[in-house]
Amino acid sequence: MNKMARLGLFLFASSVILFLAIFLIGSQQRLFTRSYRLRAQFPGVSGLLAGAEVRVGGVRKGTVDTILLPSQPTGLVLVTMSLDRSTSGLVKADSRAAIETEGLLGSKYLAISFGSPGAAGVKDWDQIASVPPLDLDGVLKTSQEIMEATHRAMKNLDTLSGDMATLTARINRGQGTVGALLNDRGLYDQLGDTVAHARVGVIAFQENMQALKTNILFRGYFKDRGYQDAGDLTRWAIARLPEAPPVRTFSLAARDLFEAGGARFKGKRSLDPVGADLEQHPFGLVVVQAFSGPKGNQDENLQLTQAQAMVVRSYLVDRFELDDTKLKTLGMGETEAQPGQEGRVVLSVYE
Repeated sequence: MNKMARLGLFLFASSVILFLAIFLIGSQQRLFTRSYRLRAQFPGVSGLLAGAEVRVGGVRKGTVDTILLPSQPTGLVLVTMSLDRSTSGLVKADSRAAIETEGLLGSKYLAISFGSPGAAGVKDWDQIASVPPLDLDGVLKTSQEIMEATHRAMKNLDTLSGDMATLTARINRGQGTVGALLNDRGLYDQLGDTVAHARVGVIAFQENMQALKTNILFRGYFKDRGYQDAGDLTRWAIARLPEAPPVRTFSLAARDLFEAGGARFKGKRSLDPVGADLEQHPFGLVVVQAFSGPKGNQDENLQLTQAQAMVVRSYLVDRFELDDTKLKTLGMGETEAQPGQEGRVVLSVYE
């Protein structure tokens, strides 16, 4: 083959290769297909590059043409893409563009969702909505922090397990208070004896207190209170007043009946007209109510009114011929006092 033939063959092969290269590149860049352009804005493109794939329904149907930065720091990044005309029936005005990743750490591509059947179509250079890209770096950083926290927790758990093992071993060897109690039967028995002696001491103390109430040296203390046993305060108590209104009431000022701040009588004779009335007129129920003022401790005021109601009832029962089962008490404390009832004893008579 002469030189001219070889030259012609070389030029022909070069032309074929150039034509194939142009065809492949044009096909890759969709230069020979009918297309239209769309735009979308993102706060950031997370590594998306010009020339990246644009997929519609997971199928490559376009490429990213340009990525333009905003003119202001508060603006959005503008992405322009080219799409095949064949997608015009799928991409609608309500379609959304999202930047996604091929696998976990693969290349970025732009995914376009299908639009609604009734939505309007898109035209060349229309802008569609976008979905903010996932901050994979933030996710990886958070995952790393979680892993580090889990690792620290596991180390602390290992340390705690070691401490528990050491403590258990010391208890098994009889070291420490708990170990001595568990391993020394004699010490355990001594502790049981101590508790039993303490119980006996408490019972003896209670008996001594009962004896002191009648002792000539100490009974004045209990007499000053107006009563001896706190258990008597609610012995004749009634839970609440009857719903029916009383047929008559008697109201006396506490300061006229009792010494200041207590339940010890100083004017019990003022109860005699009440007792005489009850003797003369039959009744179904009498409730002795006592009201305190707002001063002082609430619990102490309640106990004081219970004591005052109790001693009034006791005086009436002891001095007059009354059916004691029909006389009840109700210490009101600071609550439910009507205006003018503070610091008073009210006897309500029911049929």
